[in-house]
Amino acid sequence: MSSAIVLQQMGVIVILVAIGIYVYKRKIVDNNVSQKISTIVMDICNPALILSSILSGNVSAIHEDLIIAVVLGAIFYLGLMLLGFVLPIILRVEKDKRRFYNLMTVYTNVGFIGIPVARAILPPKAILYVIVCNVMYCLLFYTHGIIVLSNGKEKMNLKNVLSPGTIMAVLSLVVCWFKFTPPPIISNSITYVGNATVFLSMMLLGVSIARSSVGKGFKDIRIWGYIILRLVLLPIGMFFILRAMGCDELTVLGFSLMAMMPVGNLPLIQSEKIGEDTETLSTAITVTTVVSMVTITILMIAFTAVLAK
Repeated sequence: MSSAIVLQQMGVIVILVAIGIYVYKRKIVDNNVSQKISTIVMDICNPALILSSILSGNVSAIHEDLIIAVVLGAIFYLGLMLLGFVLPIILRVEKDKRRFYNLMTVYTNVGFIGIPVARAILPPKAILYVIVCNVMYCLLFYTHGIIVLSNGKEKMNLKNVLSPGTIMAVLSLVVCWFKFTPPPIISNSITYVGNATVFLSMMLLGVSIARSSVGKGFKDIRIWGYIILRLVLLPIGMFFILRAMGCDELTVLGFSLMAMMPVGNLPLIQSEKIGEDTETLSTAITVTTVVSMVTITILMIAFTAVLAK
């Protein structure tokens, strides 16, 4: 994969995001419509994209690849949970807001943004690592995430772990393991639904940016500290660690890309649900999402250039 391809594909993503900003400004899509489309993307299109990526036949992973991906994914998220505890202390975040930065560190947008971006700029086989990260994310958020957010007051909600995204991601790993091939009418239907994901999710990202007060967030120095440590230095560190471990190019790029994702929406949704102040999370989501379009482009071009030597 060349740097030119990364730049070209990220340019496409920026255009799709710009369309989202346009349709919101022109009042073609309002908050109510975007919420309904988000549900379609999260519960139908994104899960279909995950499964269609496996059914395409381009993910030629052997059992050893799957095992390695799951082990690396588990280590990655264990590391993030540790970093989530340490990073707020490094940034000197107020004690009452540290749990938010903890969640921001662990639960980035590996699904809503991560899946379509990976699909756009990485070879098909790399989707395996994206799927693993999404499984880990869902399993942890409704256990570890709920406990962190509530300071131990809320219990683990195992029922919510079984979301459409989690079920489809696990099913995709099972299909990949057993090399199951459904009838064409099923696989083609799943592919058509999944293909809608990239445009819809990037358009909704533009809508989210258009309705947010980006200017205020850009003045928060702690968010910039978070961006440098979490969205820049962590992916760089992961890139060189995975290379030193002897991982292949797709493994290195797949996990490095997942480490670049901006703050995810689930912590915000859960915070609103239990009546918490969501200003810190909403501001961080907006700023990191905008900045990540630049950091992802620069880092992926740099990583690709290094691997090409």
